[in-house]
Amino acid sequence: MNQKSLSAQNKTHKKILIFLKNRKISKVYSEFSSSLNARENLAVAVSGGPDSLALAYLAKCHSIKNKITVKFFLVDHKLRPESTKEAVSVKKLLQKVGITCKVLSWKGKKPSRNIQSLAREARYSLLAKECKKNNIKYLLLGHHSNDLFENFLIRVVRGSGLNGLVSFNKSVKYRDEDLNILRPLLNLEKKDLINISKIVFKFFIKDPSNINEDYKRTRIRNLLYSLEKEGLDLKKLKLTINNLKDSDKSIRLYVKKNLKDNSVHIKKKNTCILNQDFFDQSHEVIFRSLTLIIQKIGKKYYPVRGKSINELINRITLKTFVKITLGGCFIERANETILISRENPNKV
Repeated sequence: MNQKSLSAQNKTHKKILIFLKNRKISKVYSEFSSSLNARENLAVAVSGGPDSLALAYLAKCHSIKNKITVKFFLVDHKLRPESTKEAVSVKKLLQKVGITCKVLSWKGKKPSRNIQSLAREARYSLLAKECKKNNIKYLLLGHHSNDLFENFLIRVVRGSGLNGLVSFNKSVKYRDEDLNILRPLLNLEKKDLINISKIVFKFFIKDPSNINEDYKRTRIRNLLYSLEKEGLDLKKLKLTINNLKDSDKSIRLYVKKNLKDNSVHIKKKNTCILNQDFFDQSHEVIFRSLTLIIQKIGKKYYPVRGKSINELINRITLKTFVKITLGGCFIERANETILISRENPNKV
Protein backbone atom coordinates (compact mmCIF):
# COMPACT_ATOMS: atom_id res chain seq x y z
CA MET A 1 0.00 0.00 0.00
CA ASN A 2 1.42 3.39 -1.03
CA GLN A 3 1.75 6.33 1.34
CA LYS A 4 -1.29 8.14 -0.04
CA SER A 5 -3.56 5.09 0.33
CA LEU A 6 -2.21 4.40 3.83
CA SER A 7 -2.91 7.98 4.86
CA ALA A 8 -6.48 7.75 3.53
CA GLN A 9 -7.00 4.45 5.39
CA ASN A 10 -5.72 5.91 8.67
CA LYS A 11 -8.06 8.85 8.25
CA THR A 12 -11.02 6.50 7.72
CA HIS A 13 -10.04 4.41 10.74
CA LYS A 14 -9.88 7.50 12.96
CA LYS A 15 -13.31 8.53 11.71
CA ILE A 16 -14.68 5.12 12.71
CA LEU A 17 -12.94 4.79 16.08
CA ILE A 18 -13.84 8.31 17.24
CA PHE A 19 -17.26 7.05 18.38
CA LEU A 20 -15.51 4.92 20.99
CA LYS A 21 -14.89 8.14 22.91
CA ASN A 22 -18.58 7.99 23.80
CA ARG A 23 -18.67 6.44 27.29
CA LYS A 24 -21.67 4.18 26.64
CA ILE A 25 -20.37 2.94 23.29
CA SER A 26 -16.92 2.35 24.77
CA LYS A 27 -18.45 0.25 27.56
CA VAL A 28 -20.39 -1.88 25.05
CA TYR A 29 -17.29 -2.31 22.89
CA SER A 30 -15.28 -3.51 25.89
CA GLU A 31 -17.93 -6.12 26.67
CA PHE A 32 -18.06 -7.16 23.00
CA SER A 33 -14.29 -7.35 22.58
CA SER A 34 -13.71 -9.27 25.81
CA SER A 35 -16.18 -11.97 24.72
CA LEU A 36 -14.55 -12.31 21.31
CA ASN A 37 -10.98 -13.47 20.84
CA ALA A 38 -9.12 -11.81 17.98
CA ARG A 39 -9.38 -14.34 15.15
CA GLU A 40 -8.66 -14.36 11.45
CA ASN A 41 -11.47 -14.97 8.96
CA LEU A 42 -14.43 -13.47 10.77
CA ALA A 43 -17.76 -12.78 9.10
CA VAL A 44 -20.68 -10.65 10.28
CA ALA A 45 -24.34 -11.20 9.38
CA VAL A 46 -26.01 -7.82 8.82
CA SER A 47 -29.73 -7.21 8.41
CA GLY A 48 -30.14 -3.45 8.66
CA GLY A 49 -31.79 -3.58 12.07
CA PRO A 50 -30.21 -1.76 15.05
CA ASP A 51 -28.74 -4.96 16.53
CA SER A 52 -26.85 -6.03 13.42
CA LEU A 53 -25.74 -2.49 12.53
CA ALA A 54 -24.29 -2.10 16.02
CA LEU A 55 -22.61 -5.49 15.61
CA ALA A 56 -21.17 -4.39 12.25
CA TYR A 57 -19.71 -1.24 13.82
CA LEU A 58 -18.25 -3.08 16.82
CA ALA A 59 -16.76 -5.77 14.55
CA LYS A 60 -15.21 -3.09 12.32
CA CYS A 61 -13.59 -1.46 15.36
CA HIS A 62 -12.40 -4.89 16.48
CA SER A 63 -10.85 -5.56 13.05
CA ILE A 64 -9.01 -2.22 13.08
CA LYS A 65 -7.68 -2.57 16.61
CA ASN A 66 -6.60 -6.20 16.14
CA LYS A 67 -5.56 -5.89 12.48
CA ILE A 68 -7.71 -8.78 11.28
CA THR A 69 -9.95 -9.21 8.24
CA VAL A 70 -13.72 -9.20 8.68
CA LYS A 71 -16.29 -9.84 5.92
CA PHE A 72 -19.83 -8.46 6.07
CA PHE A 73 -22.85 -10.21 4.49
CA LEU A 74 -26.50 -9.19 4.21
CA VAL A 75 -29.22 -11.65 3.16
CA ASP A 76 -32.07 -10.29 1.04
CA HIS A 77 -34.91 -12.79 1.56
CA LYS A 78 -37.07 -11.02 -1.04
CA LEU A 79 -40.14 -11.69 1.07
CA ARG A 80 -41.23 -8.05 0.91
CA PRO A 81 -41.34 -5.80 -2.21
CA GLU A 82 -39.08 -3.22 -0.56
CA SER A 83 -36.44 -5.67 0.76
CA THR A 84 -33.98 -5.28 -2.17
CA LYS A 85 -34.18 -1.49 -1.98
CA GLU A 86 -33.54 -1.68 1.77
CA ALA A 87 -30.54 -3.97 1.22
CA VAL A 88 -28.99 -1.47 -1.19
CA SER A 89 -29.60 1.36 1.32
CA VAL A 90 -27.92 -0.60 4.13
CA LYS A 91 -24.97 -1.42 1.86
CA LYS A 92 -24.47 2.29 1.05
CA LEU A 93 -24.89 3.23 4.72
CA LEU A 94 -22.16 0.82 5.78
CA GLN A 95 -19.82 2.15 3.09
CA LYS A 96 -19.88 5.53 4.83
CA VAL A 97 -18.06 4.01 7.81
CA GLY A 98 -15.63 1.98 5.74
CA ILE A 99 -17.60 -1.28 5.73
CA THR A 100 -17.95 -3.20 2.47
CA CYS A 101 -21.01 -5.44 2.58
CA LYS A 102 -21.99 -8.16 0.12
CA VAL A 103 -25.71 -8.80 -0.45
CA LEU A 104 -26.79 -12.47 -0.73
CA SER A 105 -30.21 -13.13 -2.28
CA TRP A 106 -32.63 -15.94 -1.43
CA LYS A 107 -33.78 -17.07 -4.87
CA GLY A 108 -36.63 -19.34 -5.85
CA LYS A 109 -40.23 -19.84 -4.72
CA LYS A 110 -41.02 -18.49 -1.27
CA PRO A 111 -43.05 -20.38 1.36
CA SER A 112 -46.59 -19.44 2.38
CA ARG A 113 -46.41 -21.23 5.76
CA ASN A 114 -43.79 -21.46 8.50
CA ILE A 115 -42.19 -18.41 6.87
CA GLN A 116 -39.91 -17.21 9.68
CA SER A 117 -38.42 -20.64 10.34
CA LEU A 118 -37.74 -21.41 6.67
CA ALA A 119 -36.39 -17.91 6.04
CA ARG A 120 -34.01 -18.31 8.98
CA GLU A 121 -32.78 -21.65 7.65
CA ALA A 122 -32.29 -20.13 4.17
CA ARG A 123 -30.34 -17.25 5.70
CA TYR A 124 -28.00 -19.57 7.60
CA SER A 125 -27.51 -21.71 4.49
CA LEU A 126 -26.56 -18.71 2.32
CA LEU A 127 -24.22 -17.33 4.97
CA ALA A 128 -22.59 -20.73 5.51
CA LYS A 129 -21.92 -21.16 1.77
CA GLU A 130 -20.37 -17.70 1.56
CA CYS A 131 -18.21 -18.36 4.61
CA LYS A 132 -17.01 -21.62 3.12
CA LYS A 133 -16.19 -19.88 -0.16
CA ASN A 134 -14.10 -17.31 1.72
CA ASN A 135 -12.48 -19.84 4.09
CA ILE A 136 -14.21 -18.21 7.06
CA LYS A 137 -14.63 -20.29 10.22
CA TYR A 138 -16.43 -17.83 12.51
CA LEU A 139 -19.74 -16.11 11.80
CA LEU A 140 -20.98 -13.37 14.16
CA LEU A 141 -24.71 -12.87 14.77
CA GLY A 142 -26.36 -9.91 16.48
CA HIS A 143 -28.46 -11.76 19.06
CA HIS A 144 -28.64 -9.98 22.42
CA SER A 145 -30.01 -10.66 25.91
CA ASN A 146 -33.60 -9.85 24.89
CA ASP A 147 -33.39 -12.57 22.23
CA LEU A 148 -32.14 -14.98 24.90
CA PHE A 149 -35.22 -14.34 27.04
CA GLU A 150 -37.59 -14.57 24.07
CA ASN A 151 -36.09 -17.88 23.00
CA PHE A 152 -36.38 -19.24 26.56
CA LEU A 153 -40.10 -18.36 26.78
CA ILE A 154 -40.79 -19.80 23.32
CA ARG A 155 -39.25 -23.10 24.45
CA VAL A 156 -41.28 -22.99 27.69
CA VAL A 157 -44.49 -22.57 25.66
CA ARG A 158 -43.48 -25.51 23.46
CA GLY A 159 -42.89 -27.68 26.51
CA SER A 160 -39.19 -28.17 25.74
CA GLY A 161 -36.97 -30.15 28.05
CA LEU A 162 -33.90 -28.78 29.80
CA ASN A 163 -31.72 -29.21 26.72
CA GLY A 164 -34.11 -27.10 24.63
CA LEU A 165 -34.55 -24.40 27.26
CA VAL A 166 -30.81 -23.64 27.38
CA SER A 167 -30.01 -24.20 23.69
CA PHE A 168 -29.35 -20.52 22.88
CA ASN A 169 -25.58 -20.31 23.41
CA LYS A 170 -22.78 -17.85 22.70
CA SER A 171 -21.07 -20.38 20.47
CA VAL A 172 -22.51 -23.25 18.42
CA LYS A 173 -21.34 -25.40 15.54
CA TYR A 174 -23.29 -25.02 12.30
CA ARG A 175 -24.36 -28.51 11.24
CA ASP A 176 -21.35 -30.72 10.51
CA GLU A 177 -19.54 -27.93 8.69
CA ASP A 178 -16.35 -26.21 9.76
CA LEU A 179 -18.24 -23.09 10.77
CA ASN A 180 -18.79 -21.71 14.27
CA ILE A 181 -21.69 -19.35 14.95
CA LEU A 182 -20.81 -16.79 17.61
CA ARG A 183 -23.15 -14.46 19.51
CA PRO A 184 -20.82 -11.91 21.17
CA LEU A 185 -23.70 -9.56 22.11
CA LEU A 186 -25.65 -12.09 24.17
CA ASN A 187 -24.88 -10.30 27.46
CA LEU A 188 -25.86 -6.90 26.06
CA GLU A 189 -29.27 -5.23 26.06
CA LYS A 190 -31.13 -4.17 22.92
CA LYS A 191 -31.39 -0.55 24.10
CA ASP A 192 -27.58 -0.23 24.14
CA LEU A 193 -27.37 -1.51 20.56
CA ILE A 194 -30.10 0.89 19.41
CA ASN A 195 -28.08 3.70 21.00
CA ILE A 196 -25.00 2.76 18.95
CA SER A 197 -26.97 2.62 15.69
CA LYS A 198 -28.53 6.02 16.35
CA ILE A 199 -25.19 7.67 17.14
CA VAL A 200 -23.00 6.00 14.50
CA PHE A 201 -25.45 5.49 11.61
CA LYS A 202 -28.35 7.80 12.55
CA PHE A 203 -30.53 5.19 10.87
CA PHE A 204 -31.80 1.61 11.06
CA ILE A 205 -34.53 -0.45 9.40
CA LYS A 206 -37.67 -1.39 11.31
CA ASP A 207 -38.75 -4.81 10.09
CA PRO A 208 -42.61 -4.91 9.99
CA SER A 209 -42.53 -8.63 10.90
CA ASN A 210 -41.27 -7.59 14.35
CA ILE A 211 -44.70 -6.12 15.15
CA ASN A 212 -46.79 -8.70 13.28
CA GLU A 213 -48.61 -10.79 15.89
CA ASP A 214 -49.20 -13.57 13.36
CA TYR A 215 -45.71 -14.70 14.40
CA LYS A 216 -45.22 -16.47 17.73
CA ARG A 217 -41.92 -14.67 18.41
CA THR A 218 -43.69 -11.30 18.19
CA ARG A 219 -46.40 -12.45 20.61
CA ILE A 220 -43.76 -13.76 23.02
CA ARG A 221 -41.85 -10.46 22.74
CA ASN A 222 -45.00 -8.53 23.66
CA LEU A 223 -45.67 -10.95 26.53
CA LEU A 224 -42.16 -10.40 27.84
CA TYR A 225 -42.69 -6.64 27.69
CA SER A 226 -45.95 -7.01 29.64
CA LEU A 227 -44.25 -9.19 32.26
CA GLU A 228 -41.55 -6.54 32.70
CA LYS A 229 -44.23 -3.93 33.33
CA GLU A 230 -45.71 -6.28 35.94
CA GLY A 231 -42.38 -6.46 37.75
CA LEU A 232 -40.48 -9.31 36.09
CA ASP A 233 -36.77 -8.92 36.95
CA LEU A 234 -34.83 -9.89 33.81
CA LYS A 235 -31.61 -10.21 35.82
CA LYS A 236 -33.24 -12.91 37.94
CA LEU A 237 -34.58 -14.60 34.79
CA LYS A 238 -31.05 -14.65 33.40
CA LEU A 239 -29.81 -16.13 36.68
CA THR A 240 -32.43 -18.87 36.34
CA ILE A 241 -31.26 -19.63 32.78
CA ASN A 242 -27.63 -19.75 33.92
CA ASN A 243 -28.53 -22.13 36.77
CA LEU A 244 -30.34 -24.37 34.29
CA LYS A 245 -27.26 -24.32 32.06
CA ASP A 246 -25.14 -25.56 34.96
CA SER A 247 -27.56 -28.43 35.49
CA ASP A 248 -27.50 -29.15 31.77
CA LYS A 249 -23.68 -29.43 31.85
CA SER A 250 -23.92 -32.07 34.58
CA ILE A 251 -26.41 -34.12 32.57
CA ARG A 252 -24.18 -33.87 29.48
CA LEU A 253 -21.36 -35.48 31.44
CA TYR A 254 -23.60 -38.44 32.37
CA VAL A 255 -24.77 -38.74 28.76
CA LYS A 256 -21.17 -38.79 27.56
CA LYS A 257 -20.34 -41.51 30.11
CA ASN A 258 -23.39 -43.57 29.12
CA LEU A 259 -22.42 -43.42 25.44
CA LYS A 260 -18.83 -44.38 26.22
CA ASP A 261 -19.55 -47.22 28.67
CA ASN A 262 -22.74 -48.73 27.31
CA SER A 263 -22.69 -48.36 23.53
CA VAL A 264 -20.41 -49.52 20.72
CA HIS A 265 -20.35 -47.78 17.35
CA ILE A 266 -19.24 -49.97 14.42
CA LYS A 267 -18.24 -47.33 11.88
CA LYS A 268 -17.87 -49.64 8.86
CA LYS A 269 -21.45 -50.84 9.25
CA ASN A 270 -22.73 -47.52 10.64
CA THR A 271 -24.35 -49.50 13.42
CA CYS A 272 -24.58 -48.92 17.16
CA ILE A 273 -24.98 -51.65 19.78
CA LEU A 274 -26.58 -50.74 23.13
CA ASN A 275 -26.17 -53.03 26.13
CA GLN A 276 -28.63 -53.47 28.99
CA ASP A 277 -26.89 -50.92 31.22
CA PHE A 278 -27.55 -48.24 28.59
CA PHE A 279 -31.17 -48.18 29.75
CA ASP A 280 -30.33 -48.44 33.47
CA GLN A 281 -29.92 -44.65 33.77
CA SER A 282 -32.16 -41.70 34.55
CA HIS A 283 -34.80 -41.03 31.89
CA GLU A 284 -33.16 -37.78 30.78
CA VAL A 285 -29.78 -39.50 30.25
CA ILE A 286 -31.39 -42.34 28.26
CA PHE A 287 -33.47 -39.83 26.29
CA ARG A 288 -30.50 -37.68 25.27
CA SER A 289 -28.17 -40.62 24.60
CA LEU A 290 -30.71 -42.31 22.33
CA THR A 291 -31.53 -39.06 20.53
CA LEU A 292 -27.85 -38.42 19.74
CA ILE A 293 -27.28 -41.96 18.46
CA ILE A 294 -30.33 -41.95 16.17
CA GLN A 295 -29.41 -38.51 14.86
CA LYS A 296 -25.84 -39.67 14.14
CA ILE A 297 -26.70 -43.04 12.58
CA GLY A 298 -29.61 -41.58 10.59
CA LYS A 299 -27.40 -38.67 9.46
CA LYS A 300 -30.09 -36.10 10.23
CA TYR A 301 -29.49 -32.41 10.97
CA TYR A 302 -32.51 -32.10 13.26
CA PRO A 303 -33.07 -34.65 16.07
CA VAL A 304 -36.17 -36.85 16.21
CA ARG A 305 -39.11 -35.31 18.06
CA GLY A 306 -39.02 -35.87 21.82
CA LYS A 307 -42.45 -37.51 21.85
CA SER A 308 -41.21 -40.22 19.43
CA ILE A 309 -38.07 -40.86 21.52
CA ASN A 310 -40.16 -41.25 24.69
CA GLU A 311 -42.47 -43.71 22.92
CA LEU A 312 -39.43 -45.66 21.71
CA ILE A 313 -37.97 -45.87 25.23
CA ASN A 314 -41.30 -47.15 26.56
CA ARG A 315 -41.52 -49.79 23.82
CA ILE A 316 -37.93 -50.99 24.35
CA THR A 317 -38.66 -51.63 28.04
CA LEU A 318 -41.34 -54.14 26.98
CA LYS A 319 -40.21 -57.72 26.36
CA THR A 320 -42.48 -57.83 23.31
CA PHE A 321 -40.42 -55.17 21.46
CA VAL A 322 -38.83 -56.51 18.28
CA LYS A 323 -38.20 -53.84 15.67
CA ILE A 324 -39.15 -50.29 14.62
CA THR A 325 -37.98 -47.60 12.17
CA LEU A 326 -37.37 -44.06 13.40
CA GLY A 327 -35.30 -41.09 12.22
CA GLY A 328 -33.93 -42.97 9.22
CA CYS A 329 -32.85 -45.89 11.43
CA PHE A 330 -33.74 -49.52 12.04
CA ILE A 331 -33.97 -50.15 15.80
CA GLU A 332 -34.23 -53.81 16.79
CA ARG A 333 -33.68 -56.18 19.69
CA ALA A 334 -30.92 -58.79 19.40
CA ASN A 335 -30.91 -61.05 22.46
CA GLU A 336 -29.99 -58.75 25.39
CA THR A 337 -28.91 -55.80 23.24
CA ILE A 338 -30.47 -53.14 21.01
CA LEU A 339 -29.08 -52.61 17.51
CA ILE A 340 -29.46 -49.29 15.69
CA SER A 341 -28.52 -49.17 12.00
CA ARG A 342 -29.24 -46.87 9.09
CA GLU A 343 -32.48 -47.55 7.24
CA ASN A 344 -31.03 -46.77 3.79
CA PRO A 345 -27.25 -47.31 4.13
CA ASN A 346 -26.56 -46.67 0.42
CA LYS A 347 -28.47 -43.40 0.32
CA VAL A 348 -26.24 -40.31 0.16
